[in-house]
Amino acid sequence: MSQEPSNSITLRILEREYQFSSPKSQRDQLVEAARFLDGRMREIRDSGRVVGTERIAVMAALNLAFELLNGGGDSGKATVDTSRLSQLKYRIEEVLASDSQLELT
Repeated sequence: MSQEPSNSITLRILEREYQFSSPKSQRDQLVEAARFLDGRMREIRDSGRVVGTERIAVMAALNLAFELLNGGGDSGKATVDTSRLSQLKYRIEEVLASDSQLELT
């Protein structure tokens, strides 16, 4: 079993550069994933409700996880209480909004 050589790739996400190693065969998918994530993070940042790169990343991750788990359907994946996730998302947004207001004052 021969492993594919890894190549270093620099990806830009929300005005920051990140260095990754990736097999050549997965490079295009990694670039596409970074563009997708960058777009999601920009949407969250531009909404003005969340301040700070770390918080924006957490919200993007939570949104993507929610979508991934909701898309599982009957495929045998873990079932998700969508109303509970919606409540958690709402509470996280409230906390982040109140935190950003505290930072601004």
